[in-house]
Amino acid sequence: MNYLAHLHLGGQTPAQLLGSLYGDFVKGLLPGRFPADIEDAIRLHRRIDVYTDGHPVIKQAMGRFPAERRRYAGIVLDVFFDHCLARDWAQYSDVPLPVFTDKVYRVLADEPNLPERLAYIAPRMAAQDWLGSYVDFEVVGDALAGIARRLSRPEALAGAMQELQALYRPLSDDFCAFYPELQAFAQAALAAGRASAGLATSPD
Repeated sequence: MNYLAHLHLGGQTPAQLLGSLYGDFVKGLLPGRFPADIEDAIRLHRRIDVYTDGHPVIKQAMGRFPAERRRYAGIVLDVFFDHCLARDWAQYSDVPLPVFTDKVYRVLADEPNLPERLAYIAPRMAAQDWLGSYVDFEVVGDALAGIARRLSRPEALAGAMQELQALYRPLSDDFCAFYPELQAFAQAALAAGRASAGLATSPD
């Protein structure tokens, strides 16, 4: 899953939104590096990634790509699924997409201690509305081009947009089959976290 999906799935408090993004920028052990609620959101981000990577529908979707693309198919699929989520947003959220993305951008702007690379890109993310712009399929190509520039082999994503155009309908069907299950997984994890927090703070 990419930025928009993680933000949608990880809870809607400011700390949860921050942690949902931090998961793409923070590696290694967590305890004590951030406030507890942000660390909890980073952990959920990581659990969502593990759940996604092991899901049969995702394995099916990855298998739709040519064999030479398989190593990088997960990157392509993550970005494409953000497009699917933005495109079909009203099916998965009662909050309009522009309202949601504005909230995310405000939370980022109000946080003075963003992880280094996120601190660098957050102003551009807001100014160019990266999250909302995923509604436009062509933006997937722009996002993949940006990712390619950070790879040791930038040519590894060459031709990916042409493959996505050819696979648009079956991969969209894969998203529609998978995302409700991922939502249920994330919601159960959030509910379990709230229950644990309630037990931890309840009087003896």
